[in-house]
Amino acid sequence: MSKTSTDLTRHALNGPTMGTRWSAVFFAGGMDPAPVQHALQAAVDEVDAQMSTWRPDSDLMRLNAAPVGEWVPVPAHLMAVLRLGLQVGRASGGAFDIGMGDAVGAWGFGPAPADADRIRQTLSVPRRPAHELLELDAAACRARKAAPATLDLNGIAKGYGVDRLAENLRGARIDSALVGIDGEMRAFGSRPDGQAWAVAVETPDPHRRATHSLLALQDAAVATSGDYRHRIRAGGGYLSHTMDPRRGAPLLDPPASVTVVARTCAAADAWASALMVLGEVEGAALACRLGLDAVFLLREAEGIRSLATGHLFGAPVRADEPRVPVHRCKSTLPGSPIPRHPRTPYSSIIQAPASAGS
Repeated sequence: MSKTSTDLTRHALNGPTMGTRWSAVFFAGGMDPAPVQHALQAAVDEVDAQMSTWRPDSDLMRLNAAPVGEWVPVPAHLMAVLRLGLQVGRASGGAFDIGMGDAVGAWGFGPAPADADRIRQTLSVPRRPAHELLELDAAACRARKAAPATLDLNGIAKGYGVDRLAENLRGARIDSALVGIDGEMRAFGSRPDGQAWAVAVETPDPHRRATHSLLALQDAAVATSGDYRHRIRAGGGYLSHTMDPRRGAPLLDPPASVTVVARTCAAADAWASALMVLGEVEGAALACRLGLDAVFLLREAEGIRSLATGHLFGAPVRADEPRVPVHRCKSTLPGSPIPRHPRTPYSSIIQAPASAGS
């Protein structure tokens, strides 16, 4: 017999992972949450053990340390993330590049502090994107580098961790939940009252936490890349943690933030980073062409302006169009709520772009 909403208990679980915390909120009746807590912690621990650049013994660091040309066995979850990372890299023209580990470390966004000599080196060496120099053998679960490269999955691993939380809850026969890691969120099902899960898009303000707008999320994931949280002081200003693959250095004058909604959190995470690198003009054009649901928050003299793309935010486009001008994307005035398509619910329109999900 199905449970009514009055029979259900709200459970809010959380734990440490990847230098931050994971969370899971769901409603269930007559269950002990302890085994679920254990399973969720084990799921994110497995992701961290395979993909962390802070753990010398992780599977990713083992691949980084391998000689050029040597095949290295990789576990299934790491293989899935490497494949998606390379796919988004190709589709974004290299804007998303999982081969930026040397620059990330040199600028002080890894385990070691910033190093001027290493920064000069990353700025001077010619760069090739990871999708040109990392070869994957998915059938044999192995990978090899065709040239020296330091892989870094910080732009996608948290999103994948969120997906693993959702998959484990579904495996526990939980029909509805909201899970997240450090602001990257995924929802499935609806709340007991039939409503979608509410997720905030944060105002890009480094000095306070405030809500810019709300998303009603159902059977979808959302991720945000921004310039206002993880940053370093340099030359009287600040530099964001997001690297520009073209320069081997932090982005200069990026959007304040980019939020992407997709079917999986790993895809949303990667595309948010890619669009952040491409910026307002190139990024919005690519998002329109691929049919990505994205919101760019842009700093202007009069405040924050939002630029939205995709069916979800009221800017319908066809994914098969060869090129959609930027002006086709729905833009709102400063302070205006992000528009939603008036007729289409989230659950029926969230789709991973073909280029990211193949």
